[in-house]
Amino acid sequence: MDKISLYFKGDRVIWMVVIILSLASVLAVYSSTGTLAYKYQSGNTEYYLLKHFMILFIGLLLMYGAHLIKYTYYSRLSQILIWIAVPMLVLTLLMGTNINQASRWLTLPVVGISFQTSDLAKLALIMFVARLLSKKQRQIKEFKTTFLPIIFPVILVCALILPANLSTAVILFLTCLLLMFIGRIKITYLLSLFGIGLVVLSIMVAIIMYTPSQGRIATWKNRIENFVSGENEGNYQVEQSKIAIAKGGFTGVGPGNSTQRNFLPHPYSDFIFAIIIEEYGLLGAMVLILLYLILLFRTIRIATRSPGAFATLLAMGCCFSLVFQAMINMAVAVNLFPVTGLPLPLVSMGGTSILFTSIAIGIILSVSKSARKIKMQEKYTKKNFALT
Repeated sequence: MDKISLYFKGDRVIWMVVIILSLASVLAVYSSTGTLAYKYQSGNTEYYLLKHFMILFIGLLLMYGAHLIKYTYYSRLSQILIWIAVPMLVLTLLMGTNINQASRWLTLPVVGISFQTSDLAKLALIMFVARLLSKKQRQIKEFKTTFLPIIFPVILVCALILPANLSTAVILFLTCLLLMFIGRIKITYLLSLFGIGLVVLSIMVAIIMYTPSQGRIATWKNRIENFVSGENEGNYQVEQSKIAIAKGGFTGVGPGNSTQRNFLPHPYSDFIFAIIIEEYGLLGAMVLILLYLILLFRTIRIATRSPGAFATLLAMGCCFSLVFQAMINMAVAVNLFPVTGLPLPLVSMGGTSILFTSIAIGIILSVSKSARKIKMQEKYTKKNFALT
C-alpha cells in the first residue's frame, strides 16, 4: 500500500471510483458493440474492445500525468487553452466534420484524427473561470471589473458550442453559474443571467418549433415534440431503451446477455446506461449512480480542505461538469430528459470524451494531493507542538 501511495497520490477513493468505472466501461462496451463489429469489422468483436481499452489506457496515463502537475500551473495553462479553444470552435462551426447531422468534430490534417472541440473548450473555460474568480476575490462584488470580464468568455464559448451541441452548452453554462455562486459573485447578477439564459433558450425552442424541418433542426424538433407529448412511438431510441430497462428488472439478465443491444441505436455510447440496466439490473444502475455521487462527495470534501480559492473552484468545476453530464445521460436513458447525445463519462465508448474526462479527474486528484499535503503538515506541526 505504501508503494502504491508513493506513485498514485491524491484521494484514494477517487482512484478506486475511476478503476471501477473503467472496468464497468470495458464490460459494457464489449457487450454492446457486437452489432457494430458485424457491420463494420466482419464480426471481429475484439476490435472495438481493444480500441476502447487502448483509449482508456491512454486516458489513465493522461490522468496520472495531470495529477502529478501542481494545480497552480493550470491557472496559467488556462490562459493558453482558452485562446486555442475559441478559434477551434469557430473552425468547427465553419468546416467541422459532420457526423449524425452535427458538426461537432474537427479533423486534424495529415494525421486524419477527428476530435470533439467542445471537450477541450469545456475544460479550458472551467479552468479560466476558476482563475478569474480567484484573482478577483477582493473586488468580487463589482459589476464592470469582475462580473463582465468573467461572463464574457462564458457567453462566447457557450454560444459557439450551442449550434452543434446544445446539451453541452447548457451543462457548461450551468457549471459556470455554480462556480460564480461558489466564488461569491452577487446573487442578483446570477439570477439575472439565469433569467436571460432561460429567455434565450425559450426563443431557440420557439424558432426550432416554427422553422421548416430539415437537417439538425428536424432532429431537435422531433426530440422536443416526442418528449413533450410523452409518446415514444416516434422516438425509436427511447422506446428500445425502455424495453432494455424493463427486461433488466432488479438483478438483470447477466453480463453479455443483452438482446436490446441489437436494436438500440448507439448502445455503446449515448444509451449505454440502458444496456447496463438490462444486464446488471436496477442493482447495477444503483451502483453506477453511487459511484458518481461518491466522486461528487469526495471532491466537495477536497474543496473544503483546498489551499486557496483557485484550487476549490478548479476541483468543483471539473467535478460538476462530469457529474451533471452523467446524471443527464442516465436521465435520458429512462426518459426523464429529451435525447441529448451526451456520453456517460468514463463509461461510454469514445475518444476525446474519455481523454478530457480523464484529464479533468487528474486535475481533481492534483488538488487533492496538495490538500492532503497541507493536512499532513498540519498534523506534523500539531504533533511537534504537543511534544514541546
